[in-house]
Amino acid sequence: MKKLLSLLLLVTLIFTSVFAQGSSDDGVDNSLDNVLSRGTFILGLDDSFPPMGYRDESGEIVGFDIDVAREVCSRLGVELVCQPVDWNAKEQELATGNIDCIWNGFTVTDERRQQMLFSDPYVNNAQVLVVRGDSSVNSISDLEGATIGVQAGSSAQDAINDTPGFLDTIGSVVEFRDNLTALMDLEIGGCDAVVMDLLVANDNINRSGKDFRILDETLVEEEYAIGFRLHDVALRDAVQAEINAMADDGTLAQIAIKWFGADITVVGK
Repeated sequence: MKKLLSLLLLVTLIFTSVFAQGSSDDGVDNSLDNVLSRGTFILGLDDSFPPMGYRDESGEIVGFDIDVAREVCSRLGVELVCQPVDWNAKEQELATGNIDCIWNGFTVTDERRQQMLFSDPYVNNAQVLVVRGDSSVNSISDLEGATIGVQAGSSAQDAINDTPGFLDTIGSVVEFRDNLTALMDLEIGGCDAVVMDLLVANDNINRSGKDFRILDETLVEEEYAIGFRLHDVALRDAVQAEINAMADDGTLAQIAIKWFGADITVVGK
């Protein structure tokens, strides 16, 4: 009986692994077929990342990425399912098949390229430093001994680690679950600056009206793209084809203007 249970467990693990990768045991890529047959496309996101993806006052998940993804799903004939995940565990959520993609202001990095397959970039971004309006900090050189806040598992954290000399300048780094919590800590003086995405920083300052400002110096220039499992080429290509079509017919520009006031997308440009 124990041998039978062990065999069943092994078969279950193999099946789960194959399904999560979107490929059958003969190497066929079933990623698109799985989504189409299921009728849902599961998007993993940090639901506190405005304006890309976040909860509005009624608790509904909205944002630029959400509108684009919903239009893509409409064209593919499937339903969009937004699945909030712990951003520090997003790679695991993708690898185990809990989500079909990571699509939420997701920055392309060399390390992430080793772990997943990316769409073409659709928006340019940068990692910047946000300080209080009355702060004496005006440049990176003014941050000697400063406490820096950052979202755990984010590309902002990578920017802190990868920017030459930056860690030598500052005093310490404090990790937060999300950018909003980090900014709350900045507001009360818990940290001296927060490293975060430029698009998100601008949106937060404009939306909240709080007395923050962004330093002119940036740490890293970046690009946003959609992350898929390494072997899910068919699904990635289908999503990319719809985004390209949206860029051609003006739909992508319309969504960008709605959220940013201008077409800041880079698809086909």
